Amino acid sequence: MNFDKDLRSIQEARVLAEDGHKAAMALSELTEEQIDKIIKNMARVGEEHALELAKMAVEETGFGIVGDKVFKNHMASGMLYESVKDMKTQGILKENKANKTVEIATPVGLIMGIVPSTNPTSTAIFKSIIAVKARNSIVFSPHPSARKCTLRAAELMQQAAEEAGAPPSTIGCLSTLSMEATNELMHHKHVKLIIATGGPAMVKAAYSAGKPAIGVGAGNSPAYIERTADVKSAVEKIMASKTFDNGTVCASEQSIICEECNEKEVIDELRRQGAYFMNDEETSKVCKLLFKNGHSMNAKYVAKKPQVIAKAAGFEVDDSIRLLVGRQHGVGDNDPLSHEKLTTVIAFYTVEDWKEACQLSIDLLQNGIGHTMSIHTEDPEMALKFASKPASRILVNTGGTQGGTGVSTGLAPSFTLGCGTIGGSSVSENVTPMHLINKKVLAYGIKDVTRLTEEDEIFKKYHSNENGCEKRSDDSDEKISITVDELSSIIEGIVKAMK
Repeated sequence: MNFDKDLRSIQEARVLAEDGHKAAMALSELTEEQIDKIIKNMARVGEEHALELAKMAVEETGFGIVGDKVFKNHMASGMLYESVKDMKTQGILKENKANKTVEIATPVGLIMGIVPSTNPTSTAIFKSIIAVKARNSIVFSPHPSARKCTLRAAELMQQAAEEAGAPPSTIGCLSTLSMEATNELMHHKHVKLIIATGGPAMVKAAYSAGKPAIGVGAGNSPAYIERTADVKSAVEKIMASKTFDNGTVCASEQSIICEECNEKEVIDELRRQGAYFMNDEETSKVCKLLFKNGHSMNAKYVAKKPQVIAKAAGFEVDDSIRLLVGRQHGVGDNDPLSHEKLTTVIAFYTVEDWKEACQLSIDLLQNGIGHTMSIHTEDPEMALKFASKPASRILVNTGGTQGGTGVSTGLAPSFTLGCGTIGGSSVSENVTPMHLINKKVLAYGIKDVTRLTEEDEIFKKYHSNENGCEKRSDDSDEKISITVDELSSIIEGIVKAMK
């Protein structure tokens, strides 16, 4: 009997969940040494196939640059392994001898991973390794436009894990895609946690599934070049970040803010490094291409080179151009470039001083609240002033892409960047294996409360007996005795008086 595609996809989801649950039970019994051997092999395979997966991703989605996607795959495998290999994710995490408590890590179980089309292979590798490091299994729901490359990445991770001693079905992936299948996984009884990386609608659906979820929202990171900044260095970092993989990383800069006093220097440096400043007409035409239904990004122009976008908008730019820059004067629908643009286009603002930059940053972040912003400054006090902005990562003198994902900063290497409760996310940090464990506490009794003695403070104040209660005054030895009947009568009188 031939079944419809949606029925076949739902059945596949159920089988993956059942098999993943069995794998999770087996993984929970493995030792630290066994787990380390598994994730080390997964990282090795990720590195070996980094180029193959990068090529597949670009060919299938049409997004980004092969070389940059190779680096993403490297970061999600080799770099990640070095970061998590010594992380304690099982057994005793810490012990408080004074309070006699012992914190113990246990696995979550089967995790569901939602994978975006902008980072389809690196995200799958990353989530596979952090899941297994915490002794969990994982099953993926790929983006429809990246099904083949995500499925290939998941298959490689499963083969590598099983080769090193992991049970079958440790890493699974839907191959027959439908919204019904994704929904089935989200609500399946064996799925204990959802990690959602993708569009706002998918993240919202994950949080609405009725079980724990880690979801990350859109970014709209402003980059403020403050008057004390090293302009050349700041522009180098912004250009490297925003043009990396043609702007597909959600932590990448979406706006540049400079001051009137350094505007000329910033503009000249941007032009020297390959930025093209569009006039008002060109900016308007590009905005009409990039956005549909308000400020929703048109997928056709995600992660495209400046030359492709410019040509579609009706003007030409030189092959040396790396970034299109459009001046904006406010935030909102009248200034469309104030919204997130996962491509090689950025907004440009000029302000009078840091106070105006501060308010503008806050306004811009409302469209990507809780995510990331950056400041370039040589004044440590100024950096501290911006620490209060509504972003979970305030990056100083580094690019958003490299800084936010932990490549150029001390942040944990991650492709899932929490936005905190302000951004509708359950975490504000870069997600690591530590977010994928349960913590049990072994708590020893340290106070004897089985009986009260005359030395106990509560005994001194209240001493109960069969007839009622007796209160001892703190200021005198006088005793006041009230029977239960007398107390009831007093209460009755108070109620009548209130009426």
